[in-house]
Amino acid sequence: MPAHAAPRTPPSPPNPPVLPGVHGAGRPTSAARGSATGRAPRTADAGAAPAATAASTRTPASAARRRPELAAFLRSRRARVTPADVGMPPGPRRRTPGLRREEVAQLSGVGVTWYTWLEQGRPINASAQVLDAVARTLRLDRAEREHLYHLAEVPYAVRHEAAAEAVGPEVQGIIDALDPHPAVVYNTRYDILATNPAYRDLFMVPEMESIGVPNVLWTLFVVPRCDCPLVFRDTELPVMVATLRGAYGRHVGEPAWEEFIRGLSLASPEFADLWASGNVIPPGPRVKTFRHAAVGELRMTSVSLSINGMPECRIVVYTPDDEETRRATARLRELRHAESGR
Repeated sequence: MPAHAAPRTPPSPPNPPVLPGVHGAGRPTSAARGSATGRAPRTADAGAAPAATAASTRTPASAARRRPELAAFLRSRRARVTPADVGMPPGPRRRTPGLRREEVAQLSGVGVTWYTWLEQGRPINASAQVLDAVARTLRLDRAEREHLYHLAEVPYAVRHEAAAEAVGPEVQGIIDALDPHPAVVYNTRYDILATNPAYRDLFMVPEMESIGVPNVLWTLFVVPRCDCPLVFRDTELPVMVATLRGAYGRHVGEPAWEEFIRGLSLASPEFADLWASGNVIPPGPRVKTFRHAAVGELRMTSVSLSINGMPECRIVVYTPDDEETRRATARLRELRHAESGR
């Protein structure tokens, strides 16, 4: 090289991939949209804000040590959760102790490739919302959840109230027994913790899986208006946002909550406007009208029930408000049974 020539600077390495729910653009990434197929996601949108992680304080030595620890911890927790624990059939020729990776990904609402990378200890960033979903699937207790956050280098905020770690078989059995009445277990952020078949008939569970955010409020705001199952959408969504804000006061500053509010505000300007209004409403019984392609409109009364030992969660049950809706819900059950018998 001539003496006067400046040495060439090697190109910077590409940024590591980002898990769904991480980037500040608020929209679920292609990793989330690929969760149903297990295909490798595309990179995050350009210009996305960085994740709320402790990446800026990492050292190469600590990161290299934490990643194998995180991988080993996730594998050990996955091995102890059986399919029966999460309401899944064991299936034939099962060689893996506990859940398979793809089952954890499906139950957590994230892409199979992304969860595999996380469990392999690859240098990828995870959001608080994604870690919460994985922690619920793996049935982590509070100490294990905090350990997971530290290994993933995501700030952990101690909850002022004990949050539900998982829905046990007793609660799942209750909501299953309510069929043909739709029933669901929500936490105060409208994350979906458990459903029965009738709820899945009524709400957009496949759309939630494709979006990659197992949260009914997020789904209702980001799907096209024509696909929303709520007939009186413009009346119902403000009530749900005001209910969310009523719970938010107990969680101000918690990473999972702050990221959820920021992300949905960016994904939906409509949500951002409703959130800025500051309205607060407690949960309570209401009559809601749904539309279903097979049976038409259904008028349902929603009732929230508390759960002992799960102060941040509630069972929401939808019961027919008139005889026509009662017949329609029974018809939906018949259609489901006929479909499953094929």
